Amino acid sequence: MGQTATQRIAPRSGVAFTLDRGQRLTVIDPTGEQVADLVAYNRHDTGEVISSGRTLDYASRIYLTTGDPLYSNRSNVLLRIVEDTVGRHDFLLTPCSADTFRIIYGDTDPHRGCFGNLAAALAPYGIAPDAIPVAFNCFMNVPIDSATGALTVEPPLSRAGDRIVFVAETDLIIGLTACSALQSNNGSFKPIDYRVEG
Repeated sequence: MGQTATQRIAPRSGVAFTLDRGQRLTVIDPTGEQVADLVAYNRHDTGEVISSGRTLDYASRIYLTTGDPLYSNRSNVLLRIVEDTVGRHDFLLTPCSADTFRIIYGDTDPHRGCFGNLAAALAPYGIAPDAIPVAFNCFMNVPIDSATGALTVEPPLSRAGDRIVFVAETDLIIGLTACSALQSNNGSFKPIDYRVEG
């Protein structure tokens, strides 16, 4: 099917698109220190969705990188990481939302965040907001204190041009954002690029 041109997701926005089995999705941080929330659904049955809990359980660690599979809620592999120039991503924290900005940041007029952006982008595929899971947060840097379990959100380790590449293990619907949380992106909002190949 060839390669699509590199697409750009504007700061604080999101997109959804389909990915065929065997196709590769490359997520690129074009300017550095910018998170991209990624969710995936089985295109033929959207009740099957990417699962943080199952993936981390089977991996026995919280930081995933090249070679690691991303499992569904039915223990099937939806995506596999085949290249990763950063090596630090998050699969614990939920997509930021208006509630995130209200509860954590104290915003009185909160942005809809990645959750709202994913909900809007996935709606044409018949996916309801309540079906949006914990995302695989590309480039998000969340260190864990091994003694207390405390977590902190630190600036991404990604630099301009860094990327993570996934291969689809089945036909998918993908949701992808340029994250809207200041804390996650070292204080500024930047774009995310992606391309589909294969």
